[in-house]
Amino acid sequence: MRIVVPTEENGYLADEFSKYATGDDVYGGQPVKSFPIKLHKIPKKTQTLALNLIDFDAVPVSGFPWIHWVAANFPGTTREIPMDVSRTNAIPHVHGRNSNGGSLVGNTDPAIYQNYTGPFPPNEDHDYSLTVYALNTKLDLADGFWLNDLLHQINGHVLDTATITLRGRV
Repeated sequence: MRIVVPTEENGYLADEFSKYATGDDVYGGQPVKSFPIKLHKIPKKTQTLALNLIDFDAVPVSGFPWIHWVAANFPGTTREIPMDVSRTNAIPHVHGRNSNGGSLVGNTDPAIYQNYTGPFPPNEDHDYSLTVYALNTKLDLADGFWLNDLLHQINGHVLDTATITLRGRV
């Protein structure tokens, strides 16, 4: 499987998807417009797709990897996840919680903690790992699930995975 995300020079996400988003691309101080994802060479028996976007460079800042996006149960026939799907639900899917929903942050607005929130590196440029999973089943998850719920449920159901690194600028 292969993932393609349009990026700017040096692999940086466009401003509309990250820290320098403006206008309607920002909600509650967070960049909330998810980027488009093209998918290639998905296994034929794929029933659903799941994804996560994690900032491992956040560990020195927050003490843990920062989860920016978790989603599941995109139809297995999906070849392109459109821009802003996290808010529009243009392709129906299940919305997981990002790190804004954890008890350390305590955000109570599901429009923020249950959707995509873009890169917002506080100290230096960060690398963000986007992983997409091709699965042979539909997962038993409801909106608001946690990343660990996804990881437990995909065990034994992964047909293929692909990961790419996207950059966010300070």
